[in-house]
Amino acid sequence: MREFNVTGLCLPNRHYMADISEKVRQIVDMVEKEKYFTINRGRQYGKTTTIRQLEKALQKKDYQVARISFEGIGDTPFENEEKFCQNIIDQISRAINRTNPEYAKAWINDSLKTFKELDMFLNEVCKNEKVVLIIDETDKTSNNFVFLRFVGMLRDKYLERDNGESATFQSVILAGVYDIKNLKLKMIQAGTHQLQDGEKRINSPWNIAIDFKIDMSLNEKEIASMLVEYENDHKTGMDIEAIAKEIRAYTNGYPYLVSRICQNIEEDLGQDWTLQGVQNAVKEILFEQTTLFDDIFKNIESNPDLKDLLRELTVGNRAYLYSIDNQAIQLASIYGIVEKRGNLVAIHNRIFEVRITNYFASEKELRDSKLTMRASVECVTAGNKLNMEMLLKRFAEHYYEMYNNKDIDFLERECRLLFITYLRPFINGTGFYHLESEVRSGKRTDVIVDYLSEQFIVELKLWYGEVAHENAFEQVSDYLSSKNKDIGYLLTFDFRKEQNVGKPQAQWIEHKGKKILDVMVGI
Repeated sequence: MREFNVTGLCLPNRHYMADISEKVRQIVDMVEKEKYFTINRGRQYGKTTTIRQLEKALQKKDYQVARISFEGIGDTPFENEEKFCQNIIDQISRAINRTNPEYAKAWINDSLKTFKELDMFLNEVCKNEKVVLIIDETDKTSNNFVFLRFVGMLRDKYLERDNGESATFQSVILAGVYDIKNLKLKMIQAGTHQLQDGEKRINSPWNIAIDFKIDMSLNEKEIASMLVEYENDHKTGMDIEAIAKEIRAYTNGYPYLVSRICQNIEEDLGQDWTLQGVQNAVKEILFEQTTLFDDIFKNIESNPDLKDLLRELTVGNRAYLYSIDNQAIQLASIYGIVEKRGNLVAIHNRIFEVRITNYFASEKELRDSKLTMRASVECVTAGNKLNMEMLLKRFAEHYYEMYNNKDIDFLERECRLLFITYLRPFINGTGFYHLESEVRSGKRTDVIVDYLSEQFIVELKLWYGEVAHENAFEQVSDYLSSKNKDIGYLLTFDFRKEQNVGKPQAQWIEHKGKKILDVMVGI
């Protein structure tokens, strides 16, 4: 019986898998056009599974495929040029031997000691065959400089091949978290970038490669294909289209998260293939300690600029234009934490957004003992219903009492984080929140709270005058309409000290047929 898999390679006979044949077809087309390229995506993004399917597709077209990996081979092959040449040829020979033992014999050579000798050797073994070299986990190298010299040799042979001067691989595909173009950045991050005389070689060994623009995330159709396989086996009666859409909404197609939601529903939630079941699976993921999240937080802790960027994107008030020249944005993109949406930087998916927001909220709780004061039990009724009106009023009172002596810069910077930190204890274990990044109007509605079967839409604003405040009502009502909701909440932080005398105010207003609780928080 097949199962959902979130560790290692996915195999069709053992695991439920999304149909990514169209992605593979596009990659095969690049190979047939003799392109060199890099498949670089974040951890657990399905790279290895895609490469395995690509290998099989190419073999059906009579390509000699040498799929090798730098993971787990240790440091010795990267100590010097000779050891690297011997290791790479040995790996290629063994890889080809899996499907063509006779041709694999041509790759056996124990005498290669230099890249020049390797260059001449490739002229012979590649001249009558269409050989595709695929190297997985390329950023696991212990000595990037030795590897980059090899890549530089491949570049030179690629150019010579086009001039008819030598034979080489039909296509070379490098896979890893880092693009070859970003390996210098990895070396800087690791503190190993010391070879000043190698700057040019580090910067340009892969300039013959084309950009890899294929979207590796899973779209709704691909997610649904996996659910169809499951439904054929289990006959649950799920609404496949609706479930696929909901999973995509929370994961943005991040392959690990897609499979993990499905695995949670199947193994831990009694096969609850409903929208509520998807939400419950997401709720479990938000409290899991996994390698993926460990890597994300390790990277955040080790890079202050990355940490500042993610803090602003989640609990801060600043938007960033996407820039390839910004090192923090580049790193966050490499790790798969953010993506480009329009011209702006956005957290890749809702789950990442909530996990990272919770990270900053937990830091805030540890630093600020005032936040241990919680609102009264009135916020959760006897029937386990969340009273959002009472929660917002109590937060406004708490905020006024505890922070009215703080400077305005602090309050503008911390207001969203303070609210989220205050909110979390009421919903942890029962519900969860996410930060809505995009709405139909192109604007942002800050916090969407799902609590059991109810959803609460809360817009957080800074006071910028009466006109802006009226526009906020317009934004909330439009978003409520898009979600078929009639009730929403507007929490406005007003830092005009001369205008704020007394405790915060809250009132219900009617706007375009919607009821909106208008809560003003002052200092």
